[in-house]
Parts: sequence; C-alpha cells; structure tokens
Amino acid sequence: MRTICKILLTAGFGAGLFLLAGCSGKQPAKNSDPQQLFIGEDIAVANTQYGKVRGYIYHDLYQFKGIPYGASTAGKNRFMPPQEPEPWDGVRLALNYGDMAPQAITYDRSPESTAGFVDNWNFFNSSEDCLRLNVWTPGLDAKKRPVLVYFHGGGFFNGSAIEQDGYSGEGLAAYGDVVVCSVNHRLNAFGFSDFAKVGGEKYAHSGNVGILDLIAALKWVHNNITNFGGDPGNVTIMGQSGGGSKVSIVAAMPAAKGLVHKAVALSGNSVRAANKEHAEALGEFILKEAGLRPNQIDKLQEMPWEEYYALANAASAKFNRLYGTGGGRAGFSPVGDGLDIPAGTFFDPTDNTIPNVPMIYCTVKQERNPNRDKPELENVTLEEVIKQMTPTYGDNARAVVEAYAKTFPECRPIEIWALLTGVRTNVVRSANTKYQQGAPVYVAWFGWQPPLFDGRLRSFHCLDICFWLHNTDLMVTHTGGGGRPRALSDKMADALVAFMKTGDPNCASLPTWPKYTPENGEVMVLDDECVAMNDPDRPARQVIENLQR
Repeated sequence: MRTICKILLTAGFGAGLFLLAGCSGKQPAKNSDPQQLFIGEDIAVANTQYGKVRGYIYHDLYQFKGIPYGASTAGKNRFMPPQEPEPWDGVRLALNYGDMAPQAITYDRSPESTAGFVDNWNFFNSSEDCLRLNVWTPGLDAKKRPVLVYFHGGGFFNGSAIEQDGYSGEGLAAYGDVVVCSVNHRLNAFGFSDFAKVGGEKYAHSGNVGILDLIAALKWVHNNITNFGGDPGNVTIMGQSGGGSKVSIVAAMPAAKGLVHKAVALSGNSVRAANKEHAEALGEFILKEAGLRPNQIDKLQEMPWEEYYALANAASAKFNRLYGTGGGRAGFSPVGDGLDIPAGTFFDPTDNTIPNVPMIYCTVKQERNPNRDKPELENVTLEEVIKQMTPTYGDNARAVVEAYAKTFPECRPIEIWALLTGVRTNVVRSANTKYQQGAPVYVAWFGWQPPLFDGRLRSFHCLDICFWLHNTDLMVTHTGGGGRPRALSDKMADALVAFMKTGDPNCASLPTWPKYTPENGEVMVLDDECVAMNDPDRPARQVIENLQR
C-alpha cells in the first residue's frame, strides 16, 4: 500500500511543482478527494542499465525527470559524439527537469509582453550537462505500451524539453495508455560546429553531435523503456518547428534504423541538411577568429561555455556577412556530411540503410499571424496586403495575394495575409519526397482558432502541440481551456495513438483519413469539424511554386 501523506501543491513558475509536505499516517476518509501525489523511498523506482532512478506518481502516472542518457558534454566531450553516463550506485533521484543546453534566453516574459503571456515559456539552468530525458508512464509493468519520443522546437538554436507546459507528456500518457519521453540535447554552436576539415578525424562528427545526441536518447529508450512499461519495438518520434526538422533528419539517418518505427513532424520539415563545405568553412573561420592554429583546436574545448558561445556566434555573423549562408540556415544546424546524415536529398528509396517508416506531416494555417499584437491591422485592405508581400515576392506579390484571395473567398484581407505566413510549399515538398519511399504518408492542416485576444491569435505556430498531446486544459493561454478545444484534442490524440500503434491514424473519432499522394494532395483539415480534402490550397500555392522553379 502506498504511504499516505498530506501534500499541499502550489503552482510554481513554469512547469515546476513546489511541494509543502507534512506527514500523516492516516488513510483519507473513503469518499473524500483522493490523494494526487505520491513520493517516497520505495515509490516510483525503476531500473536502467546505469542504475536505479526514483521519480514520483502524480495523477496516477509515474513521472521521471532529468534522467541522464549521456555524460556531460563539457571539456574533452565538447564537439564529440555523446558518451554514455557513468553508472551509479543506489537510487538516483529523477524529480526535476534537467538543464537546458547552453543558449541565450530570447523569450520576453516581461509583464507587458502578450507573447510571453500566451506562450508562457519555461526557463531552466543551462549547462553542458544537458543530455537528459523525461518519462511519463501509466505503469512500471510488462504491458509494452507504444512509446512517443518528443523533440522540442526552438530551431537548432534554443529550447528545451519543457519550454512550454503543453510539451508535458502527462496528458497523452494518461489518455492513450502510452509512454511519453522528451529529450534535451546539444544545440547551436555546441551541437553543430563542424571542425571535420580543420580538426581531422577526432572532430569528424563535430558538425552533427546535436543530432547524434537524439540517436543516443533513442538508444537509451531502446535499451531501457521496457522497465518503464514501454515497447522498444514500437517507438514514434514527434517534434514541432525545429523539432519537426529534427524528426525529418533522424528519420533519414541510418543510425536510426530499428530505433524509430513511426514519425510525426509538426510545422517543421526538412529534405536536406546544411552544405558540408560551407559548414566546414565556418568551422575553420571560428578557429581563425579565436586566434588558434589547427594544432591548437583542442583549446576550444577548454573555454568556459559562455566564452565559446560568444566567440562562435560572433564568428558566424561575420562569416555570413562575408560569404553568405551557402543557401541554407544562417548559423549552426545539422550537416549533410554523408557520414551521419545523408549528403543529398533525404528518403532515397534505393537506400536500404535508412529507415522507411510511416510519417505524418502537419502544419497550422496561420503560422505567424501578423496582427496578433496589433489590433489596428485587423481591417487592412487587400492592397495593403499586397504592399506587405512585395518584399517577399517583388513584382509577383499581386499575383500571389490575389491567387490566395480567389482560392479562399471567405477570408478577409488580414486572414489572407495570415495564410501567407504559413504557405504549405515546404511541407508538400517534404511529403512528396517521403512518399517516394513507399511507406504511408499522411498530411494534416490544423485550422482551429482560439477565442482569445478578440480572435487575433488564429491558428498560430505552436498551437497544435497541446492538442496532439492532450494538454489543452493545461495550455489555457493557447486554447482558453474547456470543452471546445478538448473535443478536438480527443480526436487528434485518438489519431496519434492509433498511428503509434499501427502506423495508420484512422480512428473512430475522425472521418476517414486517406493516405497522401502527390496527385491528389490528400489532407485532413483539423478544426471543430474535421474533414478530409484534396489539396485545398493548390491553386494558390502553385502560383508561388511556379515562381520558385
């Protein structure tokens, strides 16, 4: 029988729990409110290959936070592939989220920030001891539940496994009887400084260690998740924004074969990594800006992380001014080196070494609505929208805007402008590329809009995360909470759990979700009323695609 203690829970900053506990040996009265939190020496203890960990039980879920899946990446491990953590004796506490990767905090949480209110970003310590993961599970048993491993957003530059409360695995684990994990890993200059050319064999993997961390996390899941009630033979990776690109990359890596069985990419996708020559040239430039010769490159491992972070970012900015971005992302991102990540286009159907797994792609309708914090833009004219699109499309701005207005006649000009912040050209390209492998591909378009800020939030970037993870009542600053968003979340979580189990998102609560084909562009439109359609924005989108040829 669980030890019973009275626990007073108070809401902490971000996603944390602050506990004020007093002990009582008495069983609560039969019909009283049940105890919510259980924590003690013999409660929620699980074994891993490195030693035992102890978490807690909350809302009938076993929760473990900050479990090390790799050693600290400081010192001699900086720029190196992840190393295994040292085993430990006894039972290690796993009660709090681990450190974020070294990064700059760029999110505004000031009292005057509406963006800070809406997104409610969580900040934790940053350090190079950041290879930690979290586990939510309904039971430490032999049930072998499907496993979801979530990769956070923030591009490849910042973020953490709990940067928003909506990332919590509690909602989906409880709703779907599945195991959910989330991962911190190296980012920015610590994850993607490519010194392969200037540093030789020792640094051959340096440009991709941030992604190799994710492979190490998946290996940990493969080797340990059975002890947490999960099935290592049924693992789905999922991520949003930068996390969606991470999903796309990992799903194309030979090292992920057998570790990944399904994939879900939300508002982020990739079919190619950064150019190897450009990344290596940036690595050489960093060394030069540090005033070091190639035989002194190890000194970069000895700098305090803050010093190297400042050096690398300044060098990258200068390099981009002098030489451009090489047609890719400015700064640090995964490299198509042909060693860890394919050098060419992903998902080569002739390459048997890479995974060939079912995949869902989802985007939201208005990724970055321009008037979220600017109510004065609500009644802009179509001519003003054309003017705003001119820097992007030049003389073709009128043709683009008018094509969207014609395709979506129900939309006002501000809504057309908002649609143009979430054009689906990249996700369609990714779906078409992945389709060539032959595994099932499904596409969704999320259009639900929250009743907040007079309706100006629209279907914004990050909104759909809490729907998929069944956290709409937790992320009320995104959804407003209550029955309306929860009803859609039930449907989306049902589809996700079905996909995790079978590779097919079809479920009783949604209309039939057809597989994607390039010919028809099948897509499930997710809203209060969900409907499957054939490429509803194709006539407008093709105007843009024709410009890019």
